[in-house]
Amino acid sequence: MTEKTVLNATHRALGARMVDFGGWDMPINYGSQIEEHHAVRRDAGMFDVSHMTVIDLHGARTKDFLRHLVANSVDKLKVHGKALYTCMLNEQGGVIDDLIVYFLGDAHYRLVVNAATRAKDLAWIEQQAAAFGVEVKERPEFAMIAVQGPNARAKVLGLLHAVDRPRIEKLGKFAAAAAQGPHGMPLFVARTGYTGEDGFEIIVPAEHAVALWEALAAAGVAPAGLGARDTLRLEAGMNLYGQDMDETVSPWEANLGWTVALDEGRDFIGRAALEKQKADGVQRVMVGLVLDEKGVLRHGQKVLTANGEGEILSGSFAPTLEKAVAFARIPAGEPGALRVDIRGRELPVRLVKYPFVRDGKPCEGI
Repeated sequence: MTEKTVLNATHRALGARMVDFGGWDMPINYGSQIEEHHAVRRDAGMFDVSHMTVIDLHGARTKDFLRHLVANSVDKLKVHGKALYTCMLNEQGGVIDDLIVYFLGDAHYRLVVNAATRAKDLAWIEQQAAAFGVEVKERPEFAMIAVQGPNARAKVLGLLHAVDRPRIEKLGKFAAAAAQGPHGMPLFVARTGYTGEDGFEIIVPAEHAVALWEALAAAGVAPAGLGARDTLRLEAGMNLYGQDMDETVSPWEANLGWTVALDEGRDFIGRAALEKQKADGVQRVMVGLVLDEKGVLRHGQKVLTANGEGEILSGSFAPTLEKAVAFARIPAGEPGALRVDIRGRELPVRLVKYPFVRDGKPCEGI
């Protein structure tokens, strides 16, 4: 059966086009994906991301457990509320999921993991946690709303209790703190996001989610669907699990080497495989592509290089750039002139460094 977030009726009342997304009935857009994309880039938009999974970890050895579980190092988290982006790997070094870890105390950390991977993530985490005596507690009683865009923070701050505003206004990137929202509702406000814009991701008790959504709308925050979320995150150079990486792909092959901490003396799951792959030489790399001619780059299209064939991972028309961009995984080495096979036509594409868009503007060379 398809699952529904607490905001499902709100989306339908707004006329959203609903789709099945990883087993959840979610809004793909509210009329215009392009307008929703631009609303986030130019002002402020909000996404219902309540389908994502919040997991709290408790126990005296929680830090030891996370040092074992994830490829980035939670030793970097020293201040309450600080967040860390990381991958959770299998023994072969493949990505089980990407997630955010929040430090809430020596014996309390919070994870936010993807929606479609919820069941396997929970099973894997519980299996690994047993040896450390860590309590793994899913928090389905929470909803989550992401508010993103150059004016997003100001619009959220205007809804907070006056006593909380200065503290939340000073919140650094990749950090979170508790605050009171409209009518005193308790919020967990994180300065994180998935669009390349500034903003917050707000965890709120489900019974207050509709009121928060309506307050944000009244403050001028536009509802945006998963369609805009996908083009925004692609422009911002952010991976999508299941499309750009999965359990057969290592962080080296997903351009996520920056999330791997090979700190001395820490034996995390997948480390030996990652070290071997690095020593042997990584055979595949993930790159950014731009199509200057008319056409759209799509997942699964063949990429032709001097070293053999690769494949488009995420690809789409990028509304901010008004051209098609994509991530592709291709054989390592000098690729020569690249072409993409679009329905039998081989079109030239440019190899570029991504992100494609930063702070609402095209990056150099795009």
